[in-house]
Amino acid sequence: MNCKKSISLHKKFGGKLEIKSKFKIKTKTDLSLAYTPCVAEISSAIAKNKKLAKEYTIKKNTIAVVSDGSAVLGLGNIGAEAAIPVMEGKAILFKELADVDAFPICLKTQDPDEIIQIVKNIAPVFGGINLEDISAPNCFYIEEKLQEIGIPVMHDDQHGTAIVVIAALINALRAIEREISSMKIVITGAGAAGTAISKMIARELRPKDIIMCDSKGIISKKRKDLSPAKTKLLKIGNKDNKQGSMEDALLNADIFIGVSSGGILNTDMIRTMNQNPIIFAMANPTPEIMPDEAKKGGASVIGTGRSDFPNQINNVLAFPGIFRGLLDSGTAKITNEMKISAAKALADYVKNPTVKKILPNPLDKNVSKAIAKSIMKSK
Repeated sequence: MNCKKSISLHKKFGGKLEIKSKFKIKTKTDLSLAYTPCVAEISSAIAKNKKLAKEYTIKKNTIAVVSDGSAVLGLGNIGAEAAIPVMEGKAILFKELADVDAFPICLKTQDPDEIIQIVKNIAPVFGGINLEDISAPNCFYIEEKLQEIGIPVMHDDQHGTAIVVIAALINALRAIEREISSMKIVITGAGAAGTAISKMIARELRPKDIIMCDSKGIISKKRKDLSPAKTKLLKIGNKDNKQGSMEDALLNADIFIGVSSGGILNTDMIRTMNQNPIIFAMANPTPEIMPDEAKKGGASVIGTGRSDFPNQINNVLAFPGIFRGLLDSGTAKITNEMKISAAKALADYVKNPTVKKILPNPLDKNVSKAIAKSIMKSK
């Protein structure tokens, strides 16, 4: 892929978004109905009943994509301005895949309490908030504090990613006809995505064990450098209090899930795992291991976060449909039941999964419809 073309494309169009009116202003009557004096009727009605904003304004179908630019893609803390193209991209995916209007809100602050206050103050105009590319542990705190603002708030890097991983894992197991109850999972990356993935797998799929690794190795009880968020992970995995490096964790493991750094896994490490392991190497743009190398190591099912390889595991499969369902159902918050329902709907969308086809095409608009339907049913 020649990504240099992207520069000229963005320069030509000045970004990827624009605002269009839903009806034309051609006459003075049109102007009166859309604006003064008749708009006062709409405002007066909403003043008496704020719930009418969801019927009479863009709040009905609009979400904010909010980022502080602290953890953008694989680029790290690049700031608010540099985050705009990514949030714009997210917004057009909302529109293209689920007909959800979305707008990028990139904040010139990384103070979690200030972000919380800003989101609370802009909430009246939006039907939902998609938190995006906010680093851990701030992302956990921010999302938790925003759950009671009257509209759904979801940090997509956590839950959207976890939902797609769960769906991919369900279908990978179907493809090789194995049960997860006897399997050991190693997850590298203990940030937003890794934490959410581990919690959802433990709660919904119940494997034999989950061993989490960060850049310093296995997260164990004997580590003295763990943050409160990482300490909580010990409650859901590493039952034998295994210590050491990621390589130590992989010995006799069955599943590798990477949401960390490119190139940290090799064929020799995969060969120390149990036979026919499942490898999800989702670091972007460079996976933890390239698919051909994973196959040489004996992997049975291989997935990455990239669109140029089979089995793309990307949250674009989840978030448009999730917010479509949340907006249409009028729900105030997303629940664990909704998340697992979305994951199962995504998995079931692939009728006969194979090792090369565990997830649907991200550009299939019917995927969003299926997930939205699952959200509404589980409300």
